[in-house]
Amino acid sequence: MAGNEHDVNRSAESGQFVEDSTVEREPSTTTTEHVGGDKSEDREVNRSASTGKFVKEATVERHPDTTETQQV
Repeated sequence: MAGNEHDVNRSAESGQFVEDSTVEREPSTTTTEHVGGDKSEDREVNRSASTGKFVKEATVERHPDTTETQQV
C-alpha cells in the first residue's frame, strides 16, 4: 500500500466526510471508500447520492440530480 492510500467515510445522503463513530452509529447511511495510490490510474466512478452504491453511466444520464461522479 502506497503512503497516500487510506480509507475515508462519507454520508451516503450528503456525500460529506464523516467520522468513524458516525459509521458505527449509522451504517446504513454511510459508505467507506479506499482512496489514494498511484495517480496514473485515476478513473471516474459514478455513485448514487442516496445510497452511495456504484451506478452505471446510463443511470447518471437519467438521474443527474441524484448521482455524483468521482475521481478515484
